[in-house]
Amino acid sequence: MRAPVGERPLLVGPDAGPEPPYPLHLAGPVIQGFGRGSKELQIPTANIPIEGLSVGGCSDIESGVYYGFASLDLPPPTATAAPTAEQGAIKADDAQLGNDLEKGGNVFPMVMSIGWNPFYKNEVRSVEVHIIHAFEEDFYGVEMRLSILGWIRPEFDYISRDALIEDIRMDIKVGVESLKREGYKKFMEDPYLLDFGKDVTKAAEKS
Repeated sequence: MRAPVGERPLLVGPDAGPEPPYPLHLAGPVIQGFGRGSKELQIPTANIPIEGLSVGGCSDIESGVYYGFASLDLPPPTATAAPTAEQGAIKADDAQLGNDLEKGGNVFPMVMSIGWNPFYKNEVRSVEVHIIHAFEEDFYGVEMRLSILGWIRPEFDYISRDALIEDIRMDIKVGVESLKREGYKKFMEDPYLLDFGKDVTKAAEKS
């Protein structure tokens, strides 16, 4: 069981930029998840389906927390809307961290978990993405693309929900600070994230 650990190093991954197997690409429609992100943790997540243990064509990816960029096929007014009260102070505060890492109202910094979430004892492996931006409304069914650039930590069980929340908020800080380096920031321009007019299935399999 994991107790709060306080501060952690704010930078993960090589300074020069991601190394193989990154970047990993993953795409899919945003689906309804477990309903815990906003209600219990005040850290909303967007979920996309995965089959088996393969993520972005990588069959042996470790369960844990990752960072990178996400894009959404959203109209600009939705992407740039202000946060609502229901999203809570945690979401609004964290969203400010990523303001310099957004592009065109559709590309945003993100941290994500891949795994079983032992605190909640999930029975299926899931991909839960926290986009570091405040949105006014849900966007189920919208296509989301992910450029996964690095690994932050393994997944843990926790002694309490507060300990879980504290670790997630630290993950957000680590992800944002790591993405600010030029070797990572340039991936905001990744064509995979920007061109929603192309079929990305084959591209993702080659990543």
